[in-house]
Amino acid sequence: MAMIHAYPQHHNAGAEWMVHTLLRAAVARGHEADVVLSNPVPGGPYTLDGVRVWPHRGKNDPFEHIDGADVLITHLENTQRASLIGRMRGVPVVHVLHNTFQQTKTWLRKGPCDLAVYNSEWMRADYEAWLASVRAPLPRSVVIRPPVLAGDYRTKHGDRVTLINMYGPKGAATFWALAERMSDVKFIAVTGGYGDQDIRDLPNVEVLPNTPGHQMRDLVYARTKILLMPSDYESWGRTGIEACASGIPVIAHPTPGLKESLGDAGIFADRDDIGEWEKQIRRLLTPRAYGTASKKALARSAELDPTPDLDRWCDAIEALAPQRARLRALARL
Repeated sequence: MAMIHAYPQHHNAGAEWMVHTLLRAAVARGHEADVVLSNPVPGGPYTLDGVRVWPHRGKNDPFEHIDGADVLITHLENTQRASLIGRMRGVPVVHVLHNTFQQTKTWLRKGPCDLAVYNSEWMRADYEAWLASVRAPLPRSVVIRPPVLAGDYRTKHGDRVTLINMYGPKGAATFWALAERMSDVKFIAVTGGYGDQDIRDLPNVEVLPNTPGHQMRDLVYARTKILLMPSDYESWGRTGIEACASGIPVIAHPTPGLKESLGDAGIFADRDDIGEWEKQIRRLLTPRAYGTASKKALARSAELDPTPDLDRWCDAIEALAPQRARLRALARL
C-alpha cells in the first residue's frame, strides 16, 4: 500500500513517476499494489499498469487498505501521517526520498521509517551526514536511482530545443533568454506538473501542456533534438535520462544530482551564463558534434538500465514483510 498526495496520470512529475515505476515493478514481481491519495481527482478509482489508485474521499481512506498491507510506502507531504498509521497498525514503513530540502529531512526525522529509499548516492551521503549532525539514528537504507525503462521513451529524435517544466527554479528564465537570442532556432516549452509556470509568447517557441509520462515519447521526445536542464536544484533529474534513451544530448546546470545522473554524457554550463548555453546549443546543431554527444547519451542510458535497481527495490521491500507480524504484535500492546 502507498499513501501519496498525487499520482499519474492526473499529476505528472518526476517523484510521482518514480514511485509509480517502483510499484509497477512490484506488481510485475507478483505483488498487489494500492495507492491511497490524499487529494481528490476526477473520475474515481482507476488502475495504471496494474497499480490500483484510490482518490481521496475522507480521512479514513487509508484504514480501508492498511490491514491487508505487508508494507506501507510513502513520500513527501504524506510521510508523517503514513509513519504514524504504520506504527499504529504494525506495518513496516518505507520513505521514498526525492530531495534534500530541510522540510523533507524534518518529515523523515519526525516520521521514522523501516527503510529509507534515496534516489542517488550523493543524496544518501547528505542525509547520513545530516542525521549524524542532529544525533538521529540512521534508518536502514537503499539507493534506487529513478528507474527509466528506456523502451517507454526511446524514439527517433526531432529538431527542437526543449525545456520540460517552465517553473522558475527549473530554468525558465534561461530558456526564454536563449529563445530570444536564438530566433533562428525552434524551441519547445513543456508546461510542468507543479510550480508557477513562466509562459511567454515568442514566434519560435511552441508551448505544450503538461504531458503524462506515457505520452512523453511521442509528444515531446520525438520532437526534441536537445534537452535543456538549467535547474538550480535537481537531486537526480529523471527527464535527462528519459532523453538519453533516444540519444538526445542534455545541457545541464551542474547540480550534484545532474552530475551523478548524466555522468560523462552531460554537457554542463552555469545556468546564468547565457552565452555559454547558446555556444553549446549551436555546437550541438552541427552534425559531427551532435553525433558524438548522441552516442554518449545512448551509452549512458544503457549504463542506467534500471533492472538491477528494480530488483534491489523488490528485494528490499520483500525483506520487510517478515517484520509485519512482529510490528503488529507490538502495535497491539
